[in-house]
Formats: sequence, structure tokens, C-alpha cells
Amino acid sequence: MKMKMHKCNSCNVYTIKDVCPSCDGDLNVIYPPKYSIEDKYGKYRRKLKEEAFDK
Repeated sequence: MKMKMHKCNSCNVYTIKDVCPSCDGDLNVIYPPKYSIEDKYGKYRRKLKEEAFDK
């Protein structure tokens, strides 16, 4: 299976194309984080999410 999401090394733009649309730079494949039952940073993500909804 080929990953569709790419990120440009030079301008940090996300795209699904084979070449960066803004600068024609090299692209890296973006992989999702691994799933873990023991979520080390879960409490921090939840805290940031609560703060975002409070504003």
C-alpha cells in the first residue's frame, strides 16, 4: 500500500502530489503515529484539547 500524504522538506507544505506544488522540493512520506494502549502523552493532548475548546 502506497502512502498518499507527503510533506515538503523545504517549505513544510502537505500534499498528495508527487512534487511540491509551491516550491518543487523533495517530499517525505508522512506516517501516522503508532497506536499504544499505554499512551504516554495522552493527558497532554487531552489538556490541550480542553484549552482549545475553552477559548
